[in-house]
Amino acid sequence: MSDRNKNPEHCGTASNACILLLTKYPQKGVVKQRLARNLPEDKVIDLYGCFVLDSIETLKASGIPFSICYYPSTKLGGFQSWLGTNVTYIPQRGRDMGQRLRNAFSDAFNKEFEKVVAIGSDSPDLPVRILVESSSALDGHDAVIGPSTDGGYYLIGFSRRAFLPDAFEGIHWSTSQVFEDTLSKLEGAGLKIHILQEWSDVDTMDDLSALFQDLCEQSSFAQRTMRFICENKALLR
Repeated sequence: MSDRNKNPEHCGTASNACILLLTKYPQKGVVKQRLARNLPEDKVIDLYGCFVLDSIETLKASGIPFSICYYPSTKLGGFQSWLGTNVTYIPQRGRDMGQRLRNAFSDAFNKEFEKVVAIGSDSPDLPVRILVESSSALDGHDAVIGPSTDGGYYLIGFSRRAFLPDAFEGIHWSTSQVFEDTLSKLEGAGLKIHILQEWSDVDTMDDLSALFQDLCEQSSFAQRTMRFICENKALLR
Protein backbone atom coordinates (compact mmCIF):
# COMPACT_ATOMS: atom_id res chain seq x y z
CA MET A 1 0.00 0.00 0.00
CA SER A 2 3.02 2.26 0.22
CA ASP A 3 3.15 2.13 -3.62
CA ARG A 4 -0.21 3.87 -3.97
CA ASN A 5 -0.54 5.81 -7.21
CA LYS A 6 -1.27 9.51 -7.17
CA ASN A 7 -4.65 8.78 -8.70
CA PRO A 8 -5.65 5.25 -7.64
CA GLU A 9 -9.17 5.63 -9.00
CA HIS A 10 -7.95 5.07 -12.57
CA CYS A 11 -6.54 2.02 -14.31
CA GLY A 12 -3.47 3.67 -15.75
CA THR A 13 -0.58 2.11 -17.62
CA ALA A 14 1.81 3.28 -14.90
CA SER A 15 0.63 0.40 -12.74
CA ASN A 16 1.00 -3.30 -13.50
CA ALA A 17 -2.23 -4.27 -11.69
CA CYS A 18 -5.89 -3.43 -12.06
CA ILE A 19 -9.16 -4.42 -10.40
CA LEU A 20 -12.35 -4.55 -12.46
CA LEU A 21 -15.63 -3.85 -10.65
CA LEU A 22 -18.50 -5.36 -12.61
CA THR A 23 -21.53 -3.19 -12.09
CA LYS A 24 -25.06 -2.95 -13.47
CA TYR A 25 -27.04 0.24 -13.82
CA PRO A 26 -29.48 0.45 -10.88
CA GLN A 27 -32.86 0.08 -12.51
CA LYS A 28 -35.92 -2.01 -11.80
CA GLY A 29 -35.93 -5.56 -13.06
CA VAL A 30 -32.16 -5.59 -13.63
CA VAL A 31 -30.41 -5.67 -10.23
CA LYS A 32 -30.87 -7.99 -7.23
CA GLN A 33 -33.95 -9.68 -8.65
CA ARG A 34 -34.13 -12.30 -5.91
CA LEU A 35 -34.23 -9.59 -3.25
CA ALA A 36 -36.94 -7.84 -5.25
CA ARG A 37 -39.24 -10.79 -4.55
CA ASN A 38 -39.36 -9.72 -0.90
CA LEU A 39 -38.53 -6.02 -0.92
CA PRO A 40 -40.06 -2.99 -2.66
CA GLU A 41 -38.19 -2.42 -5.89
CA ASP A 42 -37.27 1.16 -5.03
CA LYS A 43 -35.61 -0.12 -1.85
CA VAL A 44 -33.75 -2.78 -3.82
CA ILE A 45 -32.41 -0.08 -6.17
CA ASP A 46 -31.29 2.05 -3.22
CA LEU A 47 -29.67 -0.94 -1.52
CA TYR A 48 -27.79 -1.94 -4.65
CA GLY A 49 -26.55 1.64 -4.97
CA CYS A 50 -25.12 1.34 -1.47
CA PHE A 51 -23.39 -1.92 -2.42
CA VAL A 52 -21.68 -0.25 -5.37
CA LEU A 53 -20.62 2.88 -3.50
CA ASP A 54 -19.25 0.85 -0.59
CA SER A 55 -17.34 -1.37 -3.02
CA ILE A 56 -15.79 1.70 -4.64
CA GLU A 57 -14.71 3.04 -1.26
CA THR A 58 -12.99 -0.27 -0.54
CA LEU A 59 -11.27 -0.20 -3.91
CA LYS A 60 -10.00 3.31 -3.27
CA ALA A 61 -8.72 2.28 0.15
CA SER A 62 -6.81 -0.65 -1.37
CA GLY A 63 -4.54 1.68 -3.34
CA ILE A 64 -4.89 -0.60 -6.40
CA PRO A 65 -6.03 1.08 -9.63
CA PHE A 66 -9.50 0.05 -10.73
CA SER A 67 -12.07 0.45 -13.48
CA ILE A 68 -15.86 0.32 -13.44
CA CYS A 69 -17.02 -2.33 -15.93
CA TYR A 70 -20.52 -1.09 -16.56
CA TYR A 71 -23.65 -2.72 -17.98
CA PRO A 72 -25.51 -2.02 -20.16
CA SER A 73 -23.10 -0.26 -22.51
CA THR A 74 -25.74 2.35 -23.40
CA LYS A 75 -25.73 3.76 -19.85
CA LEU A 76 -22.34 5.47 -19.71
CA GLY A 77 -23.93 8.88 -19.18
CA GLY A 78 -26.08 7.51 -16.38
CA PHE A 79 -23.08 5.95 -14.67
CA GLN A 80 -21.08 9.17 -14.96
CA SER A 81 -23.96 11.13 -13.41
CA TRP A 82 -24.20 8.58 -10.62
CA LEU A 83 -20.55 7.73 -9.86
CA GLY A 84 -18.78 10.75 -11.33
CA THR A 85 -16.39 11.32 -14.21
CA ASN A 86 -13.16 10.91 -12.23
CA VAL A 87 -13.27 7.15 -12.75
CA THR A 88 -12.27 4.90 -15.65
CA TYR A 89 -15.24 3.21 -17.31
CA ILE A 90 -15.14 0.10 -19.48
CA PRO A 91 -18.33 -1.23 -21.09
CA GLN A 92 -19.21 -4.86 -20.53
CA ARG A 93 -19.39 -6.67 -23.86
CA GLY A 94 -21.09 -9.99 -24.46
CA ARG A 95 -24.37 -11.88 -24.30
CA ASP A 96 -23.81 -13.58 -20.95
CA MET A 97 -21.66 -13.34 -17.84
CA GLY A 98 -18.97 -15.61 -19.29
CA GLN A 99 -18.50 -13.49 -22.39
CA ARG A 100 -18.54 -10.26 -20.42
CA LEU A 101 -15.90 -11.50 -17.98
CA ARG A 102 -13.69 -12.87 -20.75
CA ASN A 103 -13.90 -9.62 -22.72
CA ALA A 104 -13.27 -7.47 -19.63
CA PHE A 105 -10.05 -9.35 -18.91
CA SER A 106 -9.00 -9.18 -22.55
CA ASP A 107 -9.59 -5.42 -22.62
CA ALA A 108 -7.51 -4.93 -19.47
CA PHE A 109 -4.65 -7.11 -20.68
CA ASN A 110 -4.68 -5.26 -24.00
CA LYS A 111 -3.85 -2.16 -21.95
CA GLU A 112 -0.64 -3.92 -20.89
CA PHE A 113 -1.59 -4.73 -17.30
CA GLU A 114 0.31 -7.68 -15.86
CA LYS A 115 -2.23 -8.61 -13.16
CA VAL A 116 -6.00 -8.23 -13.45
CA VAL A 117 -8.62 -9.09 -10.83
CA ALA A 118 -12.39 -8.91 -11.29
CA ILE A 119 -15.02 -8.59 -8.55
CA GLY A 120 -18.76 -8.09 -8.53
CA SER A 121 -20.79 -5.63 -6.50
CA ASP A 122 -22.62 -8.23 -4.40
CA SER A 123 -20.17 -8.24 -1.46
CA PRO A 124 -20.16 -4.70 -0.06
CA ASP A 125 -18.30 -5.81 3.07
CA LEU A 126 -15.37 -7.37 1.21
CA PRO A 127 -12.32 -6.11 3.10
CA VAL A 128 -9.33 -4.30 1.67
CA ARG A 129 -6.99 -7.07 2.81
CA ILE A 130 -8.59 -9.58 0.43
CA LEU A 131 -8.14 -7.23 -2.54
CA VAL A 132 -4.51 -6.67 -1.59
CA GLU A 133 -3.98 -10.41 -1.09
CA SER A 134 -5.51 -11.22 -4.47
CA SER A 135 -3.23 -8.80 -6.30
CA SER A 136 -0.12 -9.82 -4.38
CA ALA A 137 -0.87 -13.52 -4.95
CA LEU A 138 -0.55 -13.03 -8.69
CA ASP A 139 3.14 -12.22 -8.27
CA GLY A 140 3.74 -15.91 -7.61
CA HIS A 141 0.62 -17.59 -8.99
CA ASP A 142 -1.09 -17.80 -12.37
CA ALA A 143 -4.63 -17.30 -11.07
CA VAL A 144 -6.51 -16.33 -7.94
CA ILE A 145 -10.11 -17.14 -7.05
CA GLY A 146 -12.38 -16.46 -4.09
CA PRO A 147 -15.21 -18.95 -3.45
CA SER A 148 -18.54 -17.59 -2.30
CA THR A 149 -20.78 -19.36 0.17
CA ASP A 150 -23.41 -20.11 -2.48
CA GLY A 151 -21.05 -22.15 -4.66
CA GLY A 152 -20.04 -19.33 -6.99
CA TYR A 153 -17.06 -17.02 -6.71
CA TYR A 154 -16.81 -13.40 -5.68
CA LEU A 155 -13.38 -12.74 -7.21
CA ILE A 156 -11.23 -14.12 -9.98
CA GLY A 157 -7.91 -12.92 -11.31
CA PHE A 158 -5.10 -13.84 -13.69
CA SER A 159 -1.56 -12.89 -14.43
CA ARG A 160 -1.11 -11.71 -17.99
CA ARG A 161 1.10 -14.67 -18.94
CA ALA A 162 -1.47 -17.23 -17.80
CA PHE A 163 -4.84 -15.70 -18.75
CA LEU A 164 -7.26 -18.52 -19.55
CA PRO A 165 -10.30 -17.35 -21.58
CA ASP A 166 -11.66 -20.91 -21.42
CA ALA A 167 -12.26 -20.40 -17.68
CA PHE A 168 -15.47 -18.58 -18.64
CA GLU A 169 -16.72 -21.03 -21.26
CA GLY A 170 -19.38 -23.66 -20.59
CA ILE A 171 -20.08 -22.49 -17.04
CA HIS A 172 -23.63 -22.85 -15.70
CA TRP A 173 -23.84 -19.38 -14.19
CA SER A 174 -25.93 -18.68 -11.07
CA THR A 175 -25.66 -22.29 -9.90
CA SER A 176 -23.88 -23.89 -6.96
CA GLN A 177 -21.32 -25.47 -9.32
CA VAL A 178 -19.73 -22.28 -10.67
CA PHE A 179 -16.71 -22.32 -8.35
CA GLU A 180 -15.99 -26.04 -8.67
CA ASP A 181 -16.42 -26.01 -12.46
CA THR A 182 -14.15 -22.99 -12.81
CA LEU A 183 -11.54 -24.43 -10.47
CA SER A 184 -11.52 -27.63 -12.53
CA LYS A 185 -10.79 -25.61 -15.66
CA LEU A 186 -7.94 -23.75 -13.96
CA GLU A 187 -6.46 -26.96 -12.59
CA GLY A 188 -6.94 -28.74 -15.91
CA ALA A 189 -4.86 -26.05 -17.61
CA GLY A 190 -2.05 -26.65 -15.13
CA LEU A 191 -2.25 -23.20 -13.58
CA LYS A 192 -0.79 -22.41 -10.18
CA ILE A 193 -3.82 -21.19 -8.21
CA HIS A 194 -4.20 -19.17 -5.02
CA ILE A 195 -7.57 -19.75 -3.34
CA LEU A 196 -8.83 -16.96 -1.10
CA GLN A 197 -11.01 -17.40 1.95
CA GLU A 198 -14.71 -17.97 1.43
CA TRP A 199 -16.92 -14.87 1.40
CA SER A 200 -20.63 -14.18 0.97
CA ASP A 201 -22.52 -12.65 -1.92
CA VAL A 202 -25.75 -10.92 -0.95
CA ASP A 203 -28.52 -12.27 -3.17
CA THR A 204 -31.32 -13.32 -0.81
CA MET A 205 -33.08 -12.08 2.31
CA ASP A 206 -31.13 -14.59 4.40
CA ASP A 207 -27.91 -13.20 2.93
CA LEU A 208 -29.01 -9.67 3.77
CA SER A 209 -29.84 -10.60 7.35
CA ALA A 210 -26.47 -12.32 7.74
CA LEU A 211 -24.73 -9.24 6.31
CA PHE A 212 -26.47 -7.05 8.86
CA GLN A 213 -25.23 -9.24 11.69
CA ASP A 214 -21.69 -9.19 10.32
CA LEU A 215 -21.70 -5.43 9.88
CA CYS A 216 -22.91 -4.95 13.45
CA GLU A 217 -19.68 -6.64 14.54
CA GLN A 218 -17.47 -4.71 12.08
CA SER A 219 -18.86 -1.20 12.04
CA SER A 220 -16.08 0.20 9.85
CA PHE A 221 -17.15 -1.86 6.83
CA ALA A 222 -19.80 -0.97 4.23
CA GLN A 223 -21.07 2.05 6.09
CA ARG A 224 -23.63 3.09 3.47
CA THR A 225 -25.08 -0.39 3.36
CA MET A 226 -25.17 -0.58 7.14
CA ARG A 227 -26.91 2.77 7.40
CA PHE A 228 -29.50 1.74 4.81
CA ILE A 229 -30.26 -1.53 6.59
CA CYS A 230 -30.55 0.23 9.95
CA GLU A 231 -33.00 2.73 8.48
CA ASN A 232 -35.07 -0.08 6.94
CA LYS A 233 -34.80 -2.85 9.54
CA ALA A 234 -38.52 -3.47 9.41
CA LEU A 235 -38.03 -4.84 5.91
CA LEU A 236 -35.87 -7.67 7.22
CA ARG A 237 -38.56 -9.11 9.44
